[in-house]
Amino acid sequence: MDYTHRRNRRLSEDGGKSVVQTRQEHYDIVVCGGGLAGFCAAVAAARLGSTVCLIGDRPVFGGNSSSEIRVTPHGAAAFHAYARETGIISELLIEERSVNHETIRENGWTNSVWDMTLYHMAVSTPNLTFYLNTSVTGVQMDGSRTIRSVTARMTGAETELRIGGQIFMDCTGDGVVADAAGCEWRWGSESREEFEEPHAPLAASNDTMGSSIHFKARDIGRPVPFKAPEWTVRYEDPAFFAGQGRHFYELESGYWWIEIGVPWNTVYDQEKIRHELTRHTLGIWDYIKNRDPILKERAAHLALDWIGQVPGKRESRRIMGRYLMTEHDPAGKTVFPDEIAYGGWFIDLHTAGGLLAGSAEPSSAEGYKETTEYAVKSYCGPYGIPLRILLAKDVDNLMMAGRNVSVTHAALGTVRVMATTALMGQAAGTAVAIALRQGIGVAEVTERCIGEVQQQLLRDGCFLPNVRGCDPEDLARRARVTASSSEPVQGAGPDSLDPTGGFILGDREERRRSKEPLNHRRGQWIAVGPERIRSLSVCLTNDSGSEQTVAAELVDVEHIWDYRSRGSARLAQAELVVPPGKKQWIRWELSPDETALMRPGRYIRLDLLPCPSVEWHIAGTVIPGHTSAYEMGGGRMRRYRDGGTLSYRVTPPQSCFSAENVLSGITRPYDYTNLWRSDPADSVQPWMEMEWKEAQTISIIEVTFPGHLLREYHNYPPFYRDPQTAKDYCIEVWNGDGWREVVRVEGNVQCKVRHKLDEAICANKWRLSILATWGDPAAGVYEIRCYGP
Repeated sequence: MDYTHRRNRRLSEDGGKSVVQTRQEHYDIVVCGGGLAGFCAAVAAARLGSTVCLIGDRPVFGGNSSSEIRVTPHGAAAFHAYARETGIISELLIEERSVNHETIRENGWTNSVWDMTLYHMAVSTPNLTFYLNTSVTGVQMDGSRTIRSVTARMTGAETELRIGGQIFMDCTGDGVVADAAGCEWRWGSESREEFEEPHAPLAASNDTMGSSIHFKARDIGRPVPFKAPEWTVRYEDPAFFAGQGRHFYELESGYWWIEIGVPWNTVYDQEKIRHELTRHTLGIWDYIKNRDPILKERAAHLALDWIGQVPGKRESRRIMGRYLMTEHDPAGKTVFPDEIAYGGWFIDLHTAGGLLAGSAEPSSAEGYKETTEYAVKSYCGPYGIPLRILLAKDVDNLMMAGRNVSVTHAALGTVRVMATTALMGQAAGTAVAIALRQGIGVAEVTERCIGEVQQQLLRDGCFLPNVRGCDPEDLARRARVTASSSEPVQGAGPDSLDPTGGFILGDREERRRSKEPLNHRRGQWIAVGPERIRSLSVCLTNDSGSEQTVAAELVDVEHIWDYRSRGSARLAQAELVVPPGKKQWIRWELSPDETALMRPGRYIRLDLLPCPSVEWHIAGTVIPGHTSAYEMGGGRMRRYRDGGTLSYRVTPPQSCFSAENVLSGITRPYDYTNLWRSDPADSVQPWMEMEWKEAQTISIIEVTFPGHLLREYHNYPPFYRDPQTAKDYCIEVWNGDGWREVVRVEGNVQCKVRHKLDEAICANKWRLSILATWGDPAAGVYEIRCYGP
């Protein structure tokens, strides 16, 4: 019997009344919300063996990052070198860039390739069931502290779902599940008095950051007229834009500052906000096309191609958890015992009202100047995030991830960006899966198995600033590791060439190389090898016509984000005499006592103090893990430009890319380079080898290759494959007489790879050979792990 006949029969039996189909299902974990936080939570838990149901109310995954809203994911790497988020979000972004033809810009450019990247991962993940176009409409409780199930309604399907579970996750952004379950939540801004937060207003307020929609325009090669409907907002005054921090950097796509919230409620007045944003967006396009004398010339050939109709929200309910994170935590880099993620965006609090307010977000209103009092106050990270802000305090089997976590309004300014919420989602999914495996409640994780959660996150490719990988099950930690060669670091100069093109990106090159006097203290991180450093040189230009003196210091630093310009141990100091001339190498000879203070296997920072008559040149390449910063004020430094390498030389060259680095427990430059890198001058095909005194039974091999860390996602072009990443590689096992190949991969683009062997091997050594990279003449590896059955 076909569906129509069944439907007609049901209509007649029920007197012509519509009948809604009801289904009941049960899973280990129910994740509500299909944005990046919910998506990463669901995938993480399913990969660890839990049965998971993911419910999303939109037709695509990704939330604000989807092609419906088109906000590209931001995170810590926007402000800090080598701080890009890894784990599931990295897998997705690497895959998307490798196959997408579209350039990524700030807003409005996301296409369906991103949607399908997420969809493909969801479909391909065992244990994961998902329902799109499905909204949670109710919560059923067992008592006051346990959720039994949620009710959800499928759009256009006349189907209601009753989905039960052991543990629930509210990743809805608005805290829909937590609110229905009776959880306490906060709304708006706390007063300055409550937590003494520098960014908090004097008086508490219900004001929230607003929502935005974006647009995209297309150059069609000929003049295109535009006539705005009568119901749009009419803009006339140029001062409303540039004078209030609303900048038109590019005309082909929309702007975050097309934002409205107050006086409307971002939950209950969503439809009103959508309409108002549409009126303003068309009015702004009308201003660009028809009113501004400069902009209308630039936009003459542009046609409006797309306008979003789903507002991207920034703030609504914040659910109270087992810990309330305040602004002091990211600003002071609080070290939490239950650290499960990290952030590094600045404390970015948009002006309530958006377009209806007197000015845009403060840093934009200042023209994004980097050394103002506001810039110093709001710059933070990278900092750790505790699991407790994801644990609802009022319901025992409920977690949160995303912008609805337990933070103050001021702290939300930094944790709300999507790459950070994705990390929180993966952490939540991991914690829940481990809690179920151990038969404990999620609230018990922080006391009973937080170490296991942290080690699992590290194994799955995540990074934690204050936790080092030390998995006792990892057989590689007991092996002796050797390699074909390792590249010595002797520095780089302004005329050094990047043979891979991996760090230099098109039209950014001129800005990156543009002249900039030494107006502020500037520092270059240098990795110290076992060799004693005898001298350092810097490449300087002095155009003043007279001899200049530059004060130099060597500073002991804890890691590459140790931005202290005061308070660190000073290892050596000198005055460098710079005669008039261009690109001169000025040498600093170190005494044996100064050299002895440097710790092998750690970083030092070479600082030059201000001397406006001198230029310290940027190197023409980037030495991996060798970043730079400058003093922004208040005794603090921040990333210098894109965090690349300044021109320096070190004598003797330092062996800081040795094979042993792959066992450091950290998979990026941090306290050290943590990278094995082969010597490109060596003609031997690069390989790494692990050997044990006795044979080991191995069934899983995991490798982390370099790439995709230095800069954030926005900086990578279409069809991008990172030159440092291994393209082709093989794994071979020693059988006593020779090498037997057990894995061969061609065309790899991912940095984190995992191989479960067809059958376990028993051997005392195996080898990874890098057959080709995507362009880098050197091969590299951050970490190797191997596990038994």
